Amino acid sequence: MHDQDPDSPTLETNDGEASAASTSRTPIPKFQLFILLLIQFAEPMCGLVIYPFIVQFVRDTGITGGDEAKTGFYAGLIESSFFLAECLTVYQFARLADRYGRRPVLMLAPLGLGMSVLGFGLSRSFWLLLGFRCAQGAFNGNMGVARTVMSEISDQTNVADIFSTLQLMWSLGATTSPFIGGVLANSATKWPETLGKIALLRTHPYFLPCAVSACIAFASFAFAFLGLHETLPYSIKHSQKSQNAVATESSPLLSAENSAELEAIPPLRQLLTRPVRVALLNHGLLCLCDMGYDALFPLVYSTPIPLGGLGLEPFDIGRIMGLCGVINAIFQALFGGRFIRYFGARPVFTAAFAAFGLVFALFPLLTFLAQRAGRVDAAVLVVLACQLSCSVVFYFSFASTNLFLMDAAPNRASVGRVNGLGQMVGTIQRSIAPSMASSLFALSVKHNLARGYLVYIVLTGLALIATRCSLMLPRYLRSELKKGL
Repeated sequence: MHDQDPDSPTLETNDGEASAASTSRTPIPKFQLFILLLIQFAEPMCGLVIYPFIVQFVRDTGITGGDEAKTGFYAGLIESSFFLAECLTVYQFARLADRYGRRPVLMLAPLGLGMSVLGFGLSRSFWLLLGFRCAQGAFNGNMGVARTVMSEISDQTNVADIFSTLQLMWSLGATTSPFIGGVLANSATKWPETLGKIALLRTHPYFLPCAVSACIAFASFAFAFLGLHETLPYSIKHSQKSQNAVATESSPLLSAENSAELEAIPPLRQLLTRPVRVALLNHGLLCLCDMGYDALFPLVYSTPIPLGGLGLEPFDIGRIMGLCGVINAIFQALFGGRFIRYFGARPVFTAAFAAFGLVFALFPLLTFLAQRAGRVDAAVLVVLACQLSCSVVFYFSFASTNLFLMDAAPNRASVGRVNGLGQMVGTIQRSIAPSMASSLFALSVKHNLARGYLVYIVLTGLALIATRCSLMLPRYLRSELKKGL
């Protein structure tokens, strides 16, 4: 836990409410926030648009030689390569942003992302698909930089509100992008009298959904080019020579007084202090639990009832996921900041892991009730509603984890690097969790391990461990957060 000066103002008071000094909140720079959210909206739009058609796309390349058993392997390789490439670039993007500025990085990344998505849609061979998919992930490594800029355009009175909008963008993108991919794939065949007359769409049946997603990335580049302010509050070269930082007018967190106190970025080994390691551990556990839930949710709901699922149709699952995503995103945007200010960042974060534990623990009850009734009856629906309601709680944790990453940075100059490390850790967990959860589910059902409930026992235990680890986080954020780290 960070040492704190008892006389210095903090983001949270001892009773969990905002301090008197922060009752009058600074207006949010809406246009700057809009640009940053648009850049982050491009991530799920470009990353998830391929999921409805990627299996057929792989078949069309001929890489499987007609062997359907290989289709899943090659499709999974393409899907996972996105996260692997992103993991390898996020920290490097953070270093580039610290040296050359936030604005160049946040313009370069969506431009490259849009071009690589277009290349993906125009590909005809598996290896081209894999190469362009890796390029998408690589250019998507700017997400940590976008979060750093969000911290630099905010102060202690509005930072929780600003970070609460992140989940809104992901939920909207995760809901919209697969819909676009499913509807617009093979558009020439679906609408032969109109789009079928376009030779490009006949030759490249998956180009149109990729092009629509690429337009989002290009739009974010255009808005960043026209209106994004540079928020880098110092010059790396200058700080290395003089150890003095230069404040910029576009960063309301900085003042002439505290900008002179900025230090150079410590080396990576010195950057990984205990507070940073604890924040990264908890961020990684959050991403692991979240993606495990995301993978298990449709898997359990679609599995036949005799095999331990609910036997729901894809259309019903899609409606449930879409409705929950929209409701949770709106609820998060409207109330996320208020909850964090009132209860405090750590209680909200701990409650999220407790909610994960409850969600995982309710899966066996769901399957038991469904098997007893032989269908999805009223009792199953009640438990289902309780389970889905818990997701509202753990969505609040995404704003909290960003606050803890910022808070753990040794100094203001290192916030960007810490955000990059957080993005890298989260990406690794997101690439591991789906395979882990789905494999455990398959093994549990196939071998009747713990009566088929082993996967839920493991994930519930993981959530309990994560709950304990969340108590290692500082109870109160550092006073430096109020001054702008």
